[in-house]
Amino acid sequence: MNWFDAILKVKGFPIEQAQKHLNYIQSIPEEEYESFLEKQKQAILKYHLQHTPFYQEHTARHKINRWEDVPILTKTDLQRPLKERLSTAYTTRNVYINKTSGSSGHPFVFAKDKFCHAMTWAIIFNRFGWFGLDFNTSLQARFYGIPLEKMGYYKERIKDKFANRYRFPIFDLNEEKLAEFLAKFYSKAFDYINGYTSSIELFAKYLAKKNIVLKKVCPSLKVCIVTSEMLFPETKQLLENQFGVPVVNEYGASELDLIAFQNQESQWVLNTETLYIEIVDENGAILPPGQEGRIIVSSLFNKAHPFIRYDLGDIGVLSPKSNAKKAYLERLVGRTNDIARLPSGKVVPGLTFYYVTKSIIEDDTNVKEFVIQQTHPDTFEITYAAVADISIEKQNQIKQAVEKYLEKGLRLNLKRVKFLKRKKSGKLKQFESLV
Repeated sequence: MNWFDAILKVKGFPIEQAQKHLNYIQSIPEEEYESFLEKQKQAILKYHLQHTPFYQEHTARHKINRWEDVPILTKTDLQRPLKERLSTAYTTRNVYINKTSGSSGHPFVFAKDKFCHAMTWAIIFNRFGWFGLDFNTSLQARFYGIPLEKMGYYKERIKDKFANRYRFPIFDLNEEKLAEFLAKFYSKAFDYINGYTSSIELFAKYLAKKNIVLKKVCPSLKVCIVTSEMLFPETKQLLENQFGVPVVNEYGASELDLIAFQNQESQWVLNTETLYIEIVDENGAILPPGQEGRIIVSSLFNKAHPFIRYDLGDIGVLSPKSNAKKAYLERLVGRTNDIARLPSGKVVPGLTFYYVTKSIIEDDTNVKEFVIQQTHPDTFEITYAAVADISIEKQNQIKQAVEKYLEKGLRLNLKRVKFLKRKKSGKLKQFESLV
């Protein structure tokens, strides 16, 4: 039985209708697609201008003659009760409700109407299908967090059973636990791995240490899909080497949809079916493909809650090869709040600092993983999980690399712990500025 489809239907999400509509959208010829997007953009804008008091208030001071005049919506704008943000046709009883993880520093509760949420699942089914995966039949090895209180724990385990997935809790990733993870791959015919990059990377490092290729242990394995955290080229290579299958990078936002998904050619294909994606500068002016800026997303089908020209809090670059129907994300730089402001006035993406350090630290097989915090403009604290301290030689190499790629005069404090603490969701924030 198609349990996953059945569960969606029982919950009131019209998945069959959504899949038919997605098929229709994908059948629109390329030369007509820009017209389709324009009509959909104007339709959702008109809907919320007419039916959503919150959005009427948000746009009241703006004269809107063209799309570019529509004011950008930020997460700060949404820091008010959900009931105040819903359109008049919806209540908290007839919508899908969830909350963001808060990784941006602005967690909030959001809503989608049920057709919109069904479209989200239709997109996910479509993209995973590129790699021969079916949510109703493909067994998932799920590297995610799980509630630790008894009720929440068993609720997630029951959901996992019906969703055809086995969850590997990621809050304690010592070698004994990783050995238990590996044992499951001997006994279960997993089709794919899905979860947070940092946790899956730890598992791959364990396999490398044991000189094991997972595909040989679990021949049914087809692909590994990582999400929610940055995937560096070296990490992708490690995962592909140790898993023996392609590694796919997924980029999404719970309040929106799947935003981008890598295809078989490793191109980051943007979701142009249910979203409209723009790149803008710091003043909100639209940038052409190839230029780096803030990622602004409009949900084309959510009538319950407006996400129109919504600033996701991420920085990226569209590929110059993009057109209205076939658009590609060339690069995802990171979050706007993940920047390091240095004493000289220089501003760099925080993950640049992380990446420079990573290239040296990971040569030391003693270090399992690490995170970096900027505690003062000139001070960075590197907390790393390891059984022994990083050698003085390695510490000097890190300092030299930081001077070379960032600037001189920065202070580094290294702190060793047995394991790194993760958020309740299980995510690991690689870089964070407290300045």
